[in-house]
Amino acid sequence: MARKIGIDLGTANVLVYVKGKGIVLSEPSVVALSTRDSRVRAVGAEALAMLGREPESIEVVRPMRNGVIADYVVTEAMLKYFIGRAGGRLRLSKPEVMICIPAGVTSVEMRAVRDAALAAGSRHAWLIREPLAAAIGANIPVSQPSGNLIIDIGGGTTEVAVISLNDIVVSTSVRVGGNKFDEAIAAYIKRKYNMIVGERTAESIKIEIGSALPLERPLTMQVRGRDQVAGLPRIIEVDSNEITEAIQEPLDAIINAVRAVLVETPPELSSDIIDKGMVMTGGGSMLRRINELMTEVTGVPCYVADQPASCVAIGTGLALENLDILRDSLSGDDLN
Repeated sequence: MARKIGIDLGTANVLVYVKGKGIVLSEPSVVALSTRDSRVRAVGAEALAMLGREPESIEVVRPMRNGVIADYVVTEAMLKYFIGRAGGRLRLSKPEVMICIPAGVTSVEMRAVRDAALAAGSRHAWLIREPLAAAIGANIPVSQPSGNLIIDIGGGTTEVAVISLNDIVVSTSVRVGGNKFDEAIAAYIKRKYNMIVGERTAESIKIEIGSALPLERPLTMQVRGRDQVAGLPRIIEVDSNEITEAIQEPLDAIINAVRAVLVETPPELSSDIIDKGMVMTGGGSMLRRINELMTEVTGVPCYVADQPASCVAIGTGLALENLDILRDSLSGDDLN
């Protein structure tokens, strides 16, 4: 019997779900290439460790950008690596693969993901839209004739959707996510302190002290970077309230996306959402107090799912196991 593999092909991370085993891989979607012959030198965590520290002979790239393929060849190589890792030693047959895609992608972008999965060694490649996968992974009863609002904040995109009867009723996708938070933090520190910090440092700041609303007792953190004027290494101290200010613009973009979906939601489904509240998934939903912010600006209760960073991968795998029920909501071999 063919293996069934669900893949959350994210801008920041790739998670792989295998039927009967759960999530078997969670690694950064980063690839290190040789600049001489474009040979793959490292994938995942090993490649991320090189980011910002690589010599001229190595280029470290993120082949996914804003939830879609930016570099087809490198994405194919990355998928081949992860599918091979998930299969283990015994690979008697090609696997069936389900990959999540943002709700707002074009048919060309969908075809690129499907083709990359097939070229990487899949027997069949199905595509599921990210909000639906997130809702399934968060144990939301998507099959019921009832409205469920899901907010999935990934690395490159935020997906907001109302789901009922195994499909999306209203949705929007904005190219704002965890990476935009990181960029906003780096830009704020550069503007306020004349200090340049790298991508990984900005992400560490977000994780360590980031908050969507001010904290009563602000958290502080020492940050190391390069002085923009003197060009020398420097250490500063920043607090969580500064980071709240820094990420206000990307947070506003997410808030506007949620409001836009709520405005378009049919009245009957709106009443369901008021009763049940909104559910947040994705790594970005782990930002401190972000669910409180959403409740504050919309007036609708908002909750963070259990294991929010894993929901999409789990839902992608579960969808493949229930292919017959969800077939009408998926894309795959029918793509021309």
